[in-house]
Amino acid sequence: MSDPTTSPLILDFGSIYDELNFTYNYTEFIINPETQPCNDISLPDAVTVFYSVFYVLIFVLAIPGNLIVGLVIGLSKQSLPPSDLYLLHLAVADLLLALTLPFWATSVTRGWVFGDSMCKIITILQELSFYSSILFLTCISMDRYMVIVRAMEARRANRQMFSWGVCAAVWAVGALLSLPGLLNSSFKSQTSNQIVCAELYDTKSRDVWRLTTRILRHTLGFLIPLAIMLPCYGVTIKRLLHVRGGFQRQRAMRVIVSVVVAFLLCWTPYHISVMVDTLSRAKIVLYQCSARMAVDQAMFATQSLGLLHSCVNPVVYAFVGEKFRKSLLQMMRKMGVLHRPSVTRSSRSSLSSELTSTFM
Repeated sequence: MSDPTTSPLILDFGSIYDELNFTYNYTEFIINPETQPCNDISLPDAVTVFYSVFYVLIFVLAIPGNLIVGLVIGLSKQSLPPSDLYLLHLAVADLLLALTLPFWATSVTRGWVFGDSMCKIITILQELSFYSSILFLTCISMDRYMVIVRAMEARRANRQMFSWGVCAAVWAVGALLSLPGLLNSSFKSQTSNQIVCAELYDTKSRDVWRLTTRILRHTLGFLIPLAIMLPCYGVTIKRLLHVRGGFQRQRAMRVIVSVVVAFLLCWTPYHISVMVDTLSRAKIVLYQCSARMAVDQAMFATQSLGLLHSCVNPVVYAFVGEKFRKSLLQMMRKMGVLHRPSVTRSSRSSLSSELTSTFM
């Protein structure tokens, strides 16, 4: 039996370790910025305070404004035509959106302090308001098209009963489309160490879930309604321009068109920024970290602009809607706020009354 100390199977690795023990020159290693994860957006304190005050201001304007709109339309003694009914439900949707604003105002400066359950509830309310608003505006455009372009068919149809069914369907669809808000949760940001309320998907399926919810938001929440509203209003305005007395009938469109334009001005920038972000996450378009952070900041800023929409409609009614102002003054006189009696009354034909029933 051989001596273990002289066995050829036992090697001395000392010399090998000495040869391998050299120092790498790490200064020559270059990081590829496209493969590095981006940090969460960090806003200066002055900017966060501005957004917080901005949300509170919208809340203060939206709650009384939409309550007044709801009272003026809802307390009307006459049976509400479909467009007025849709406007009433639109005011309710704006109220729901306004109710979420104090929570977001707090989260901007202090982080989300209301827990997981409220994170899901507030997100669902915001999504419900978003979808129902655009769907009610779509219904209004279709109703105006039927009344003005297809007046005979509109008279034969039982539009009032149908409109109540449409309102129920819109709320049901909005509630269904807002269910992805259940996926939102409050969690601690890895970079800012602050609690946030945002989408929290499973790692394996997050790309599929995010892409699915984004497609729903882009199509059902913007593109399809826009593809319906623009042709309806285009044909309707063209018809009004070629009929006798068209100038007076165009007044019936002022409030509705103003409401739609206000919605587009408030929400179109947000949809564009979200679409850009969706293209990036789907790896259809690749951005460097600085560009991706700029997109995140754009989404945050344009979403704040979209929230402004909750207090815009009452302002539109006040400045554009002559009939709305008269109805508001009449309601204030009945409540004893104003004592000046009404001195004039206007009589209109049935068609003209139908056309101008949208609180011009």
